Amino acid sequence: MIEPGLTSFAAIILAGGQATRLGGADKATIELRGRTLLERTLDAVIDAAEVVVVGQHVPTDRPVTFVVEDPRYGGPVAGLLTGRDSLLRRTPSLVVLAVDMPNVTTSTIRRLYDAAAGHDGAVLTDPDGRRQLAFVVSTARLDAERPDREAQHGASLRSLLEPLDLVDVAPTGEEHRDVDSWTDLRDMGD
Repeated sequence: MIEPGLTSFAAIILAGGQATRLGGADKATIELRGRTLLERTLDAVIDAAEVVVVGQHVPTDRPVTFVVEDPRYGGPVAGLLTGRDSLLRRTPSLVVLAVDMPNVTTSTIRRLYDAAAGHDGAVLTDPDGRRQLAFVVSTARLDAERPDREAQHGASLRSLLEPLDLVDVAPTGEEHRDVDSWTDLRDMGD
């Protein structure tokens, strides 16, 4: 269960996908309004005690750990759990955020924490109520639902999170938008 207020947390940034609709481009290094998607994502988790980026190593001004998910291109569950296993510190909660959500900010993270108080976590939704890859979760509860290593590849994030008591949090403005295509990037740059 998440305690009220923003507590010590670790952040896992998921940046290891294949980006097929972007021709295989590394999303972490794509620039939006002069800053990379990774830089924008790291800004959102500036308060994290520790950050693990699951994806290829790229230069950053922030101290982070880079790891590649195991198995490679195993999907968000494999990435999340590889990131979890790479954390050096034990924190009561985790922030999990896709690198392609450049409109998520520290305010978004605080709203997720506020909503998560007394629950296992909270997840950002889009305006239609669909859950996005931006959430806060109790470390202990995530660990309790963890599948065995063989079941991680291609596992459904929805199935992993289903037993958890997660509160849906509606977006403010465009924070739910992600960059899946060059058109998405162009539209966000306007």
